[in-house]
Amino acid sequence: MNNTQLSVSAKNSLSRSMPVGSSEFKVASRPVVSYSGAQQNELLAALPREALEALFEHLELVQLPFGKELFEFGSKLEYVYFPTTAILSLLYVMEDGATTEIAVVGHEGVVGVSMFAGERAMCTAVVQSAGYGYRMKAQALRDAFNQGGALPQLLMRYNAALFAQMAQNAVGGRHSSIEQKLCRWLLDRLDRSPSNELKVTQEMISIMLGVRRESITAAAGKLQEDGMITYRRGNITVIDREGLERYAGECYKVAKTEYDRLLADVACC
Repeated sequence: MNNTQLSVSAKNSLSRSMPVGSSEFKVASRPVVSYSGAQQNELLAALPREALEALFEHLELVQLPFGKELFEFGSKLEYVYFPTTAILSLLYVMEDGATTEIAVVGHEGVVGVSMFAGERAMCTAVVQSAGYGYRMKAQALRDAFNQGGALPQLLMRYNAALFAQMAQNAVGGRHSSIEQKLCRWLLDRLDRSPSNELKVTQEMISIMLGVRRESITAAAGKLQEDGMITYRRGNITVIDREGLERYAGECYKVAKTEYDRLLADVACC
């Protein structure tokens, strides 16, 4: 899989929305946790009511601004994040700054889970689409996990689905065309977005996919000519989702099937 250098301008674009000197999240004033609010995350929503309410004292609603780094490769995992309206990218960043996205997580999932104290992150997590989510200390989640019940089963099922996404991304990066990769990337965001419009630049897509920007420009142009998307000044509108799914093929279908099975399983928890 090809990688692309994380340019200074790209780094600036990731952090542009952060207040100067800000290193903390904006945390809403308590009380912030409600049953209906927590259910905006599908994993939390799948928990029995008593199990979910037992987590309330540990959960806090946080604003997740675009470009915010939640944790970096090799850092100690101190918090777990359950996105509600935000979309997060899990990235592998090399020593020279080259980066490739290995997974994407939205309202269906969780990031930062660590089963052992002192566990280190195996990737970097960055907010790709601004929004909100709930966070809790990793130790609090470990304590809840060790109590048994529905939570451990739910997290293990989700990890299986996340692994399927990572595996498919690895295979797709080797055997899929640029157009197929772009289709899968767009579909992954659509699955986690409230509309068919995505605010993203071609430079950002090239960074996430680890390919040249010129390749993304050509691929996006072809999809637009085929009537699948419209692209204008950092805004992509998908007008033929079924066409994108057909074009993406197995590059998207395998991971989507695993997530669909996850949702069916958690409904039985």
